Amino acid sequence: MTTTGHAHDSSQRFIFENADIRGELVRLNKTYIDTVHGKNYPEVVSRLLGEFLAASVLLSTTIKFDGRLVLQVRSKGQIALMMAECTSSGEVRGIARYEVVPTSTEFGELLRDGTLVITIDTRKGEPYQGVVTLEGNSLAECLHEYFRQSEQLGTQFYFASNRDGVAAMLLQQLPAQLHTDSEVREQHWDHYSTLARTLTDDELLDLTNAEILHRLYHQEELRLFAPHDLVFKCSCTRERTARALLVMGREEIDALVAERGGVEICCEFCGTEYNFGPGELDLLFEQTEDGQTH
Repeated sequence: MTTTGHAHDSSQRFIFENADIRGELVRLNKTYIDTVHGKNYPEVVSRLLGEFLAASVLLSTTIKFDGRLVLQVRSKGQIALMMAECTSSGEVRGIARYEVVPTSTEFGELLRDGTLVITIDTRKGEPYQGVVTLEGNSLAECLHEYFRQSEQLGTQFYFASNRDGVAAMLLQQLPAQLHTDSEVREQHWDHYSTLARTLTDDELLDLTNAEILHRLYHQEELRLFAPHDLVFKCSCTRERTARALLVMGREEIDALVAERGGVEICCEFCGTEYNFGPGELDLLFEQTEDGQTH
């Protein structure tokens, strides 16, 4: 196995040479801090959002696409919305929404009666959506159930987080290539997944990727690929914000201008503020109306 140094804010793939099984290791430190900075989330919310960020990255590594993958849960629990997304180029962002500051530490209470939606929004073709009711006491269990229902390939997720970041690992069966015998495939999966479950949260957070794989699979032949960089980046722009104002409609915008002298929109993801004065808003709607007229 080729070793590398400790890679922060990256995803790194590995495969087993003698079994149809792959894996991915994800670390988010600065990306995680940038995501939760200034949001005043309770620690339990920040850490759960960190898991969602890492999960969006792990899910993005299971497919080939050009665009963005969005992992979203709406619930009747203490957190109304939890959302994270990862683009095909490794740009990550996420938010959490709630009316009252969450007090529970239980996954089932935070996201009670939740629905998990995975959206793959590609630049070519129609978006794909997978939906499943949240069943489990953790995000890892819910994702395991999603893959059991949709892919029918063994898939396990592992997450660990603290105040400074989040680390995660994916282990997944591949379609039969090296071995077609179902019994052999099941034996391999039981062996590798059982070893993976011995990994502790501290090990996942503190060890390098190479050390983790040596700790779990030092008797196995595997290949560790070069890491891919991840970074927090918001896709908001002044133009997109202006389009959102158009959706609100002229009447509502005019009422805001009369009350406040203009409109200020703050991006939930990155905190960027966009200010629109009366003249700019008039021009924005006039251009739209002209475009509809002609």
